[in-house]
Amino acid sequence: MKGPAAAPIMSRAEAARYAADLRASGKTVVFTNGAFDLLHPGHVRYLRAAASLGDALSVGLNSDPSVSRNKGEGRPITPELERAEVLGGLECVASVTVFGEDTPAEIIREVQPDLLVKGADWPEDQIIGRDTVEARGGRVVRITVERGYSTTAILDRVRLVL
Repeated sequence: MKGPAAAPIMSRAEAARYAADLRASGKTVVFTNGAFDLLHPGHVRYLRAAASLGDALSVGLNSDPSVSRNKGEGRPITPELERAEVLGGLECVASVTVFGEDTPAEIIREVQPDLLVKGADWPEDQIIGRDTVEARGGRVVRITVERGYSTTAILDRVRLVL
């Protein structure tokens, strides 16, 4: 028995066209972003919750240099194309696009999602792309982050063992 196909890894232009086509057919495009360095249950639960808010979840994935600048030396652990493949393998993810900037502002301007989803640990006034989404009538949704799950915590536990 064959499972569902993996979500495509798209260029920015492809992601923008994909989102426009979905909106034109009356579908709701949901967007979220992150490093998703070591995928853990907190990530999976977050992505499933985000996907449940619309018809297609597009994920913006920080490139390796972007993760290094945002998270520090030694990060990411997993290279960007492998992170993209793992994300794309989740049934709830419709597309993945790697972006190189430190923030998702530009890719959000290009994709123009109907819903922008971030973790509730982000203050509303600091959510990058909020202005873009709300300017066209979209919404920003903050989802509760599962306590006890983080890539940093996983790395700390591994360091204890080593």
